[in-house]
Amino acid sequence: MEWADRETRAELSALRGRPVRQAVRLSAHGRDVLAYAGRRRPGSGTPEPGPGQRLVELRPSQMSALRTYLRLTGGLHRRPAEGLAEQVDAAVFHRAGNRWRLLLTQRQMESAAYGFWLHRVAASATEANDFGREYDVTYRPAHGGRAPTAPLPAAAGR
Repeated sequence: MEWADRETRAELSALRGRPVRQAVRLSAHGRDVLAYAGRRRPGSGTPEPGPGQRLVELRPSQMSALRTYLRLTGGLHRRPAEGLAEQVDAAVFHRAGNRWRLLLTQRQMESAAYGFWLHRVAASATEANDFGREYDVTYRPAHGGRAPTAPLPAAAGR
């Protein structure tokens, strides 16, 4: 904020027809804060699911893992489902429950489960386990190769 000087307050007083003792205007930083705050839409309201959507509540660590998955989109072979990034961006944090609330389709939930599986392999299984237990959606990779049917022979000379 920038406080108005005496000359500006005098002009404002003339316009208002009464004395203006204090006046402030937004600085460039203040306008940026308002733009950011308007974009984030913080609050504790519960979004209403549309057709084919389900309300999903994620712990902060799960949301962090999901955001990491979305940041890697360009480098992944299997990309996140369409609209998942927009739903994560529109998520609302519910302070009382310490959960991020977002609306996901079944396809987006399956994609999130894949992101949690990546997190499970690289860091921690907690996020994937909790998501699977809560929403009954997990990712299990299909094994493309055949498993050997007989033990491999021992190396000669051992």
